[in-house]
Amino acid sequence: MASRPERLLRGDDAPLSASFLELFFDLAFVLALSQLAEHLLNDLTWGGTLRTALLLAGVWWIWVTTTWTADWYDPETPAIRGVLVAATMGSLLAGVAIPQGLHGRAGLFAGAYVGVHLVRGVVTVAALRGHPRQRRALRILCWYTVTAVPWLAGVFLPQWRVPLWVLALAVDLSGPRLGWPTPMLGRARQQELRLAGAHFAERYQQIMIITLGELVLVAGLSYAGTDLDPAETAAFLLVFATAVLIGLLYVTPAGRHLGSAIEHADPSRLGVVTGYLHLVMVAGIVVTAVGAELSIAHPTEAGDMRAIMAILGGPTLFLVGRILFSLAIHRRLSWPRVAALFVLAGAAAALRLPLVAVSAVATFVVLVVAVLDHAALFTYRRPGTAD
Repeated sequence: MASRPERLLRGDDAPLSASFLELFFDLAFVLALSQLAEHLLNDLTWGGTLRTALLLAGVWWIWVTTTWTADWYDPETPAIRGVLVAATMGSLLAGVAIPQGLHGRAGLFAGAYVGVHLVRGVVTVAALRGHPRQRRALRILCWYTVTAVPWLAGVFLPQWRVPLWVLALAVDLSGPRLGWPTPMLGRARQQELRLAGAHFAERYQQIMIITLGELVLVAGLSYAGTDLDPAETAAFLLVFATAVLIGLLYVTPAGRHLGSAIEHADPSRLGVVTGYLHLVMVAGIVVTAVGAELSIAHPTEAGDMRAIMAILGGPTLFLVGRILFSLAIHRRLSWPRVAALFVLAGAAAALRLPLVAVSAVATFVVLVVAVLDHAALFTYRRPGTAD
């Protein structure tokens, strides 16, 4: 009969599909995505973009680490159920704080972020008492206890808030890649970082669907607030087409093969790197949602550079993440995707067209990439790698 700590760990025969509470946890991310898009829309500057990126990275890392927890431990045990519920509440509070996350609600945002990580660490360390895997939980708890200091210090030092939070987030994101090296505990070994590839791939697909759902929701709500004239309808249809094409580009082919790739790779590399690269792709979709709202609300206006950058920058950022994703999974380089980056960058510098026309350019470029990808043309594969 398995010991109590042993029962906490996900067994080899455990279902690989996401549990109800994991999907429930994802719902909190919907609020965060909506708030992040609105935050960027209200501060569509380079500084505003960087501030939004900081908040997005914080919320994203809550999702990634909670997903790792549900992958290592049995999500049906009472302790992990409690962790998932706490993470859901923390994510909701972080989403509530986002509009003023770097100002009046900084304490709420930092408190929610730190609280999720510390609660998870304390629960897993206590539940694994006497088990070898407790050392891994202790390392992780030590790292988040240390980075809690700059997170909370930033609340009380507004002038140092952004650099302190950037430092704390950089340490948090580098922890799993380094194995959370800790005095007297050493660093995690490769087997301690092993992930269930099928489960992890499913979770990434689910969060990408939710992110695309936010794009579709923004398009629908923006279109509902218009007079439904031809230009507004065209802008709405272009955004919908872009959402469909982005989804197809994600799943073909690396998105479909992520599970098997994680199973056969060094988890300290691929398991962590995919978290970073999905952050880039999610950021691209958030920016695309901002561009969608602008193009649908003002389709016939000649956009300024900020609006044009939002409309073209979103697909560009997604493609950057998607190119790196294929390189990480299959060592594949799609030249149409690379060429599309230059086309979109050139269009952003040269175009002064109505926003619906700029949106049409973005959709057309993504369509061409999707068609060429489907035809498997112009793709470089390193010798010895699989499709």
